Formats: sequence, C-alpha cells, structure tokens
Amino acid sequence: MQRKKRFLIAGGAPLMLLMCHVVTALDVPLDPKILEGLPQPPTITHQSPKDYIIDPRENIVIHCEAKGKPHPSFSWTRDGTHFDIDKDPRVTMKPSSGTLVIDIISGGKAESYEGVYQCTARNEHGTALSNNIIIRQSRSPLWSKEKVEPILVQEGVPLVLQCRPPAGLPPPIIFWMNNNFQRLPQNSRVSQALNGDLYFSNVQTEDTRNDYICYARFTHTQTIQQKQPISVKVLNNSPAGERRPSFLIPMGAQSTKLVLRGQVLEIECIAEGLPTPDITWIKESGELPSKRTSYESFNKTLKIVDVTEADAGSYRCTARNSMGSNFHIITVTIKSAPYWITAPKNLILAPKETGVLTCRANGIPKPSITWTMNGISIENSPKDPSRKVEDDSIIFTDVQTGSSAVYQCNASNEYGYLLANAFVNVLAEPPRVLTPPNKVYQVITNNPALLDCVSFGSPKPKIKWFKDSQTSVLDGDPYILHENGTLEIHVAQTDHSGKYTCVAMNDLGNTENHVSLEVKQPTRIIKQPEYKVVQINRSVVFECKVKHDPSLTPTMTWLKDDEELPDNERFVVGQESLTINDITEIDEGTYTCIMNTSLDEDSAKAMLTVVAPTPTPAIVYDQPDPPTDLELTDQRERSVQLTWIPGDEHNSPIQKFIIEYEDSLHQPSVWLPMTEVPGTKTTAQLKLSPYVNYSFRVLAVNKVGPSVPSYPSRQYITDPAAPDEYPSHIEGAGTEPDNLVIKWEALTGFQTNGPGLQYKVIWRQKGVDKDWTSVTVANVSKFVVSGTPTFVPYEVKVQAINDYGSGPEPPPVEAFSGEDLPMVAPENVNVRALNSTIAEVHWEPIPPKSVRGRLKGYKIYYWKERSLSKQNPQHEEQQILTFSGNKTHGKLPGLDAFSLYTLNVRVFNGKGEGPSSPNQQFETPEGIPGPPAFLKVTNQMLDSLTLEWGPPVERNGVLTGYVLKYQPINSTDELGPVEIVTISANETSWTMENLKYSTRYKFYFNAQTLTGSGPVVTEEAVTIMDEALIHQPGVDTGKGYTEIPLLTSPLTQSLRPPFHKVRPVDPVFRNVSTSVAEDWANISWEYLGPDKNLYVEYIVENSKEDWKKEFVNGSQSFLIKGLKPGTSYKVRVVAKDQSDEMVHSTEELIITVPAMASRQVDIATQGWFIGLMCAIALLILVLLIICFIKRNKGGKYPVKEKEDAHADPEIQPMKEDDGTFGEYSDTEDHKPLKGSRTPSNGTVKKEDSDDSLVDYGEGGDGQFNEDGSFIGQYSGKKEKDTAEGNESSEAPSPVNAMNSFV
Repeated sequence: MQRKKRFLIAGGAPLMLLMCHVVTALDVPLDPKILEGLPQPPTITHQSPKDYIIDPRENIVIHCEAKGKPHPSFSWTRDGTHFDIDKDPRVTMKPSSGTLVIDIISGGKAESYEGVYQCTARNEHGTALSNNIIIRQSRSPLWSKEKVEPILVQEGVPLVLQCRPPAGLPPPIIFWMNNNFQRLPQNSRVSQALNGDLYFSNVQTEDTRNDYICYARFTHTQTIQQKQPISVKVLNNSPAGERRPSFLIPMGAQSTKLVLRGQVLEIECIAEGLPTPDITWIKESGELPSKRTSYESFNKTLKIVDVTEADAGSYRCTARNSMGSNFHIITVTIKSAPYWITAPKNLILAPKETGVLTCRANGIPKPSITWTMNGISIENSPKDPSRKVEDDSIIFTDVQTGSSAVYQCNASNEYGYLLANAFVNVLAEPPRVLTPPNKVYQVITNNPALLDCVSFGSPKPKIKWFKDSQTSVLDGDPYILHENGTLEIHVAQTDHSGKYTCVAMNDLGNTENHVSLEVKQPTRIIKQPEYKVVQINRSVVFECKVKHDPSLTPTMTWLKDDEELPDNERFVVGQESLTINDITEIDEGTYTCIMNTSLDEDSAKAMLTVVAPTPTPAIVYDQPDPPTDLELTDQRERSVQLTWIPGDEHNSPIQKFIIEYEDSLHQPSVWLPMTEVPGTKTTAQLKLSPYVNYSFRVLAVNKVGPSVPSYPSRQYITDPAAPDEYPSHIEGAGTEPDNLVIKWEALTGFQTNGPGLQYKVIWRQKGVDKDWTSVTVANVSKFVVSGTPTFVPYEVKVQAINDYGSGPEPPPVEAFSGEDLPMVAPENVNVRALNSTIAEVHWEPIPPKSVRGRLKGYKIYYWKERSLSKQNPQHEEQQILTFSGNKTHGKLPGLDAFSLYTLNVRVFNGKGEGPSSPNQQFETPEGIPGPPAFLKVTNQMLDSLTLEWGPPVERNGVLTGYVLKYQPINSTDELGPVEIVTISANETSWTMENLKYSTRYKFYFNAQTLTGSGPVVTEEAVTIMDEALIHQPGVDTGKGYTEIPLLTSPLTQSLRPPFHKVRPVDPVFRNVSTSVAEDWANISWEYLGPDKNLYVEYIVENSKEDWKKEFVNGSQSFLIKGLKPGTSYKVRVVAKDQSDEMVHSTEELIITVPAMASRQVDIATQGWFIGLMCAIALLILVLLIICFIKRNKGGKYPVKEKEDAHADPEIQPMKEDDGTFGEYSDTEDHKPLKGSRTPSNGTVKKEDSDDSLVDYGEGGDGQFNEDGSFIGQYSGKKEKDTAEGNESSEAPSPVNAMNSFV
C-alpha cells in the first residue's frame, strides 16, 4: 500500500503578486473606477514615422493619437509654423484624435503638402509633442533619353555596363533582364554591383547579345522603368591573355566607408582578371561576427547586419587567380544616431514628495540633451523652485499640487535625434482599499495563509492589520506584513481563524476593509484499503474510510492502475468502499482510493492479485518469506556486490528479487527501488553514487505477491565527488517586459555528489553578446535577470557546483525575455458587407517589432449600434471574434440585416491586447422582413370582412408594402382560385368586399422589402349566412406561419402541401416541420442553442454528391426552391461554430416533392354556372328562331351542298373520352376566339348578317350543326388535325362544354 497527500495553498495568487511586485514609486492601479477620476497629462500613444514617404495617388494620413484626463485637444505645425487646417478644405482631423487626413484622391497635389509636421496634444495638465514627421512624396521619374551605342569588345577583357537609373524616392531596386523578361544569369565572372552596374571580370563569346536591359523598380508606386537595351558583341580576332587580378571597384589600394550603428554594412570588391578571380574577406583588426555576417554576389559583397561600434576597422578583400593576387583595404567608420540608455518615464508623485526624471542617451558623436516643458524650452518656462535641471536629469523636491506638466527630452547629434515625453503628475488622493470586502480565505492547518489588502492613495498608504476586536497591531511572529499590504501567517492553526481588518492610512484620511480566515482540518484516510489475494469468480471488498473537516464535503474516487474504473456493473462503488463481483484475471492490478475536498486530498493504494480456484485438496499459496543474510562484497568507489539467501517460496516460485536502498544522509527512513534481478539469482552488482550513506534490503516476489522486506544490510558510505549531471528542465521566460526568469529542477540530495551544492546561472543575449554573464546561487531553483530588452532571445545554461568541483556544462537553451503589450493597432481596417448577415473585415498586420512578443492573433470587437429601420439606438452587447495567427482578414457572421454596426481590431500577444484601431462603422444591406406581428379578422359581414395586422417586429429594411392572397375553401376542404391584393406599407387594416356569404376563406399575408417577401402569416374566416349573426361571437380561426401555397390556374385544382411533424434529434432543436409543393419545400424549426451560424442542408436521396447548404441568418424557417417534382430529398438543419464545425443537427428528414397533378373542380352545382347555362340555352333558342325565319323566307335551303362544299375539317366533333372540344389552352382565356366575327359586346353588325347558314360555316371557326347546335365558339383551329376521322355528329352537352373552360 502506498499513500499520498497533497494540499492546495490558499492565496497562491497573492503570493506570486508579492514576489513579482516591487514598489519603486507610486503605482496607479488599472481599476477603471479609479482611473476615471484621476487627472492625467497627455501622453502620445501613436504617431507616424519620422521619415514618412507617401504615395501621391492616395490620401495622406498623418497619425497622432494621445490619451489624457481630460481628453487632450490637438494642433499641428508645418515647417515650424502653425498649420491652420480650417483654411484648407482638403485637410480634416479625425474626431477625438489628432490624426490628419489630406484628400489627394479627389484632385489634391501631394507635392504641395511636403514638409516637416509636428503634432501637439494638450490639456489643462500639460502639453505633449510628437516627433518631427517629414512628409515626402515618393517619386519614380522616367529614364532620361540617351543614345546607346553598340559595344564591340575583344574576348577576355573586362567590361562594365552602366545602369545609371533615375534618382527616385525611395531609391529603386535594380535588376538586369533580356527581351523575354528573363533575368540575365550571373556568376563569379558576371555580377551586378551595389550601384546597379553589370560587371564582367572578363568577357566570353557567349556574352554576345543585343538585349542587356537594366530595369528599375520603384516600390512605393509599384512601377518599373526600363533603360534602352545595350548591344554587346565579343570579338575573338585579338583575345586578351591571362593576367593577375586588378580591382574594377573600388579603385586604388584603399577606400573608406561610413555606416551608422544598427544599420547594414555592405562593402564590395569586384576584380577583373583571367582566369576569373576569387574574392576572400578578412577583418585585419579582429574576427568577423559570424552570426551577423553573410556573403553575397558570389563573395564579392560582404554584408554585416545590425552594425555595432565593434564592427569598425579595416577590412581586406583579396582577389586571387592562378596568375597572382591583389588586395584592397576598406576602412569602416561607425557613427551612431542617438539611442536610449534610459528613456524618461512618467512620474506620479504625491504632494511634498521627491522624484527624478532621467534622460540618458548615447551616440557617436555623443548627443546633446535639451529639456522642454509643455513644448517650451525649460529656460523659458515658468520658474519652479521644486525643479532643478542637472544635465540629463531633472530633480523634483517637495512638489506641490498643480505643478503637473509634460517634459520633453531631446537627444540629438548630426545623425539624428530622439524625442521622449514624460509627465510629472502630482496627485493627492485619500486611501482606497481595492480588495473585495468580506472576502473569505480558507486554508488547511499547518499551511501558509495570505490575506490581501491591495490599496491605492497618494501619498502611498500605510497598512495595519487587526484581528477580531483586538486593538493591537498584528506584527511579528507568527505574522509577516509584506510591503504590498499582504498579511502572511506562515503556519496557520485553528486559533488563527477569525475576522481580520486591514486599515489603509495616509495624510488625507484612512479606510478599512474586513476579510475572514477559516483554518480547516486536513482530510485523512483513517482506514486504508488492504492487499487482497482473491480466486477467480469470487468477490472482493476494498474499504477506504476518511476523516475530514465537517464543513468540507469530500468526494471519493477509485482508480485502477491510475486510470478510471472499467465501465462494468461488476464494480460497485459504495460510500466508503469498492466491491468487485465475479473476479476475472483482468481485474488484477493496483486500486487507488482518492478522497478530495476543495482544499486538499488524500489517497491510498492496494494491490489485488487474482489466482486460480483452489483445487481439492487445496494447495496453500502465499507470499515468499523475506531473504536473509545480506552481505556486501567486492567493495569499490562506485559499485558493490550484494548477496543474500532466499526464503521459503510457499508453493509459488520466486519470479524476481527487488533491491531497495536507503540514503540516511539525504533521505533517512525512505526506501527507494534500485534494481531487480531474476528469481534464479542471489547476487547483484550495484552501481553507486558519491556522497551517499547506503543501506540495502531485498524483497522476493512470486505470483501471489511480494514478501516483506529483508533486514537492512550494513551501511556503506561512498566518498564525495563533483556533480555528474547538470540540472534538468532548464528553461527561461520573462514575466515582465524587462526581465528574464531562468528556472531549473534542483538536484536531489542523491544527485549532489558532495556538500556545498550551488548553481552557476549563465546567460547572454543571443546574436548580440559575445561574452556570457554568470552568477552563482544556492538553495534556489530560479534566478531573475533584470533590465533586459523586451522579448529578445537569450541563451541560458545552469551548471551544478559543489565543494569538490563543477559538474558538466549543459548545452545552451534558448529563452525569451518578457513580453509587453503590442505598441500599435492594426491599420487600414476596412469592412465590406457581403450580404445582409455576413461582413468581411480586412486589416494590415502590424510590424513584427511592434508586436513585442509572440503574435497570438487578432481580435475583432463589434457591436450593433441600431437598426436602420428604427430611430432609437439599440446598443447590443459587444461581441468578440478571435483569429489566431497572422491573419489579415476575417468574416463576421450572424449579423442583423439593415443595421448599423461598429467595430475595431486589436492585435494580441502572450501579454495581452494592444490598442484598438479606430472604430469603423458599416451598414448591412436590407433583408427580407419578418412575419407580421399579428393578423386577425374583424367585422365579418355577409359579403365583407376586415383584416387587421401589425407591422413586422423585425423589418430588416424599408417596407415597400404588403401582399394579401386569399382563396375560398369549399365544403370538401378544396381550395378555390387565388386572388392577390397589394397593400401600401402604411396600412394596418384592409376591408375585403364582394365576398360570398357563408363561405370560408383562407388568407395569406406577408410583408415586403426591396430584397423580397418575408414569411407568410395565415388566417381563416367565414362570412356569415345571416345578418342576425353579425353580433354573435366570431369563429375561432386557425393561425400559424406557413409558406405561400401553390398557385393554380382556374382550370386546375389547388395542390394542398402535405405537412409533416418531425421528432427533434438534439434538445436544442424543437418543433421541426416541413411542407412541400410542386417545386419547393418549406422547413421551419425552433433553435435554443448558443451558436448563430445555422444552415439548411439538402441532397437528393441516395445521391453521392455533396450536401447543398444555405445560410439562414438565425431565422426559424427557410424556403428551398427549384426542387424537381416527383423526387425525394434528404433535408436537415445544422448549427456550426466559428471554425465551421458542426455542433448540433436535426435528424435527416425525407421529403418527396409531388408530381404535377390536376383535379377538376365540380362546378355543376354552382349558381353562376347554372345561370350561364340558362343564358346560353336562351341564346341558342333565339338563334334557332332566326334561322327558321330566314329559311322560310329564302325558300329551300341547300344544306347538303354546302356541307359537301365545306367538308368536315371546319366541323370539330368533341372528343369521346372527356366530352370536351379539342385541346383548349388556358392561355387564350381572355382572347377572342380565332375566326369569330362576333364583337366582344355580343352584338352582330349588319354587314356580317346573311340569309344563308353556309356563311356561318365559311366565316371562320364559328359553326352550327344541322341540328342548330352552336359549335365554333368552343373549338379552335388546333383541333382540325386531331379531330379528323371522327364521324360522331352528336351535339356536345353545354355542361361538358363549359367544364372544359373551368
């Protein structure tokens, strides 16, 4: 059995705060409630670079951002004089900012705004200045016209092709190409110099060509200028002979080069000769810095980056070939623009306190230091007896309230300048305690307790602690009062529980705060599980009883072999026990009982050995007896041989022996495993370590388990020695922007090898320092290097040392100093709405040097200001989208349509977030509106009723109107023709007139924007049968959201979409339903999940294609259009997170789109139809009478001859199958029948009359049969071909004839 106990130390975070927080001056906490009320002079937070080259095609943006309390105002100077931006309509200043925007795009000239600009930010507490920002326009001039003569040259001689590009700003990049825009090959013989010329150490016949073209690329304007092609012809009629090298560039034996500190040194040597010379470099006064040195242009150019003063000296380049050598010496001089040693920092003082502003800079030559106060020379500023200027420092003594100001330090020499603002803010603030009141601290007995009292005030408050009602200050053992106000009780006991009061005091007052400390009893397992040997198919019970503090609730957890218990009903966990039933061989192992509370835990282990069932007669198996007679032989400095005699095996052969050791010098009474040997051996050769007092013991192990340990051997002491190893887990990381914390895992006493253990901590800045810095420490496992630059690489090592020597030196480990918050915000942030719910944001990444740490990514903060369809602001909670890595764009999903949004972008590293970019506002376009708020029917009459509704709650745009569609429903629930009414957007009611009495109507009502129509609200109502029913209660009509039904022509019946109720799969989806029609399907749902990215996905059933998906904007219904009739589809609704991973989904629904169908409406019983038939019958009767009169008047009528003359083609018999005339097309409903001479008003013109019935047949399609039946008006010319051969002359039924039109 093994037992392990662990305690959780209360107040761990305050302890870290105590270790890391060193008070050097008055610190202002970051609590916004405190900052809000504190005055602060201006501080420049962002400005454009000193040398600012602008693109003449774009607007000029000169940045100047500052903070302060109150917020500062801004002004500018140009070329040393006030720049009045109000007089120039092209110049604007951003709101609440000093950033200037000069309009160039709309016609301004960039060159007229060149000059030196400086920004001033001021408030009532001081004035801060920006750097002098030099604005220059980038230029890419054309190549001057020149006549390029062909070059004739003998083989083997040197040649230089001059480029001489036009002077641009910034200088162009030069490269040589041919007519095909292919780079000309370069090598050790042919190469391009730093000035752009092309040098040939010796020409070959292969160099002959007529397209040597020099190109100049101007990076700012992204333009390329081309020089006239140069033609070179190499002659070989008098080739040059071999010769020793001589230098083409630089000329002579010596030259000089000036370079500034921190820049790149590039020196070159190009030599001519035959054969082609090789170039080598050395530094005469020292070695070249290998990590900063590189060779380019085939060793002809020596390049050293990040130049320091040590790089000054003489550099020798040597040109060598088989004919000899030559050399040239370049003397490099290093100058330096000013750089900071100690930049001045903001100083916050209490009245009558003392402080110092220090401004230390270096450079070559040494820079001069000048001071200004609020932008005015310190000599011309108001006298202040509390201020004394001493060279690079200003000393403040006995400062007074109201003497706050911003001081500028300018360090300059002939190569540049540095300008830094630092304010002196004099504050008088009474104490405030920032620790939450009545906070309760809990700790286990015998552990340290840390009680916080974080305070702020000016002067800095003094802290005193009191316990319960005592009046004496808590100071001295067992209490420790730390400088930051934290009270520590090193070993807490039960009687330390109680109420503690901290009092913060300064000259302006005092305040107090109360906290409580509860010291709890530890959790202990008082009955541990015991080792068990159990036969297969039996049961076993492990007991684990615990004692704990009554106010803490323990939780018991059981593990098998340090993993969770198998998910098997045979394992039964009780309140203080574990029962395993029906034991099998796989149950064998180590079982651990863990009892934990919110503050501590205790654990114990026991082994379970499973053996076969006992045969009859039973054989007793047991653990072996311990070995005896341990003896040490062959004793050496680093080894010894141990022998023993095995004990009784107890019917189970010994499998192995376990040898353990005790180190009474470093870990007395602790036995640790050393090695194992097979059960057949009784000796072991043991390897030993120095400076250890060894004792050994042996355990025998068989299948049942281990024996009890043997008696220890005699003690064996080894001599001390130097350490054999270095500390493990060496690592380094900064916790503050100016430090590096080096940590390692301390050597154990067993690893020390001797007394006097110490650690040698070694470090240097990678790529900068040649020499290592070291310090020796003892009894610690970390060391803090202070004053480091922010986030730079270091190499660190930790070596172990004792009184007998040093251990091995470890390989260096790379570590970075501490990160700081990013300096700048992303620039050029722009946003574009892709649709009504998604916007795309682009930004430029910040420069790597401004990250000041490991770039983690970018965050977009965005929030909805208001809906564009509502005037009142509707500020919503700010949302954040994080994009990991160096992203430059991202999408904002789930936006509301037709709304105004605001966003900004921030970069973040391991330290935190940088400043935010300026807020950008954008608008989402209109979307379809939501459903009307309500729809109800009122004022139901015999032939009219009134619809009332409320505008949509979510308009998502400007409403253009409403669409009302309605249709009657007959007694068999069949739908009649659809009527459509368009209503203006400002209406909220509509009266329907000329309706049929006692008829049920269905209404479909939805709103419209320019984008489209929104979801439909339906309502049903019945017109009353009797006016007496007007005042009776209305019919309880059904309501609900649905889609517009399939619109049918008057000749077809309406299709009623089937409606399906679907059981949701995931609890976040509810009330999922679908409806389908000829070529569309509507799916609706309720979604309760947190994600807004909802998609409707659908696919043809049994298809292997990818799912088609539609983003649904967080709505609760969607209309899928363009479906194929007679086809089955699978449909589902899914929710996805920001990484486009599915998190929720409905089950897959199977919907079938119905095939096209037609059902005739039975109108034979309709009143209007009966009236129409009566009118037709009366008309036919009148026509028969007229025909009879005319026939009698004109004598015998030759019907037979006329029928023969005008045969059957004009007489269209009706089809026998359905009683209709031909193939009537409903597209001709409102057109006059072809060939008809009857006017639309039903009258017959006089000139169209005739005495002969034959004229009725010849006049067109209108005809009579011999029996007087009217045929032509119901048949068309289309029927001529299809009706031929039908001999039936039966007159069609008027009812059937009319049915063909319905």
